[in-house]
Amino acid sequence: MPAWSLATACEEETSQLGRCLGRLIEQPLVILLSGDLGAGKTCFSRGLARGLGVPEEEPIASPSYTLMNAYQGRLELYHFDLYRLAEPDDLLELGMEEYLPGAGVAVVEWADLFTGLAREYLAVHLSHQQADQRRIECRAVGAAAQILLQRWQGEWLRQAGGDD
Repeated sequence: MPAWSLATACEEETSQLGRCLGRLIEQPLVILLSGDLGAGKTCFSRGLARGLGVPEEEPIASPSYTLMNAYQGRLELYHFDLYRLAEPDDLLELGMEEYLPGAGVAVVEWADLFTGLAREYLAVHLSHQQADQRRIECRAVGAAAQILLQRWQGEWLRQAGGDD
């Protein structure tokens, strides 16, 4: 299972990492986000939305209370937050089976609270380091996600002008 580990130095860089990924996505995809509270999942998702072409003037907020927000870009973005869900049956009530996989990009915050959400996906785990620094662990499951992970890593390193 291909994996990539890197660090970001600030919130803006975490957002830029998401934006870089969003620009590369060309087909429906499931992105499973995990990490501690405040680790940057929504910041990453905001960048992802911008990379997918969601207009800058449209606010991207955590769907903590609405559970899912939809945004229109090059591909539709379905932004889920599972933090407040307790049982697998809650996922059925939310209708997640329509989106994982679906016709757009589904990004799922707190995906680690439930197993078996998707057969193919890109998993991104964010963890606090110091101050605004984050450690980000990425892994791909499935052929399309593996190719995308390689392209994302290459593009990020190209933009940064070096290796990480």
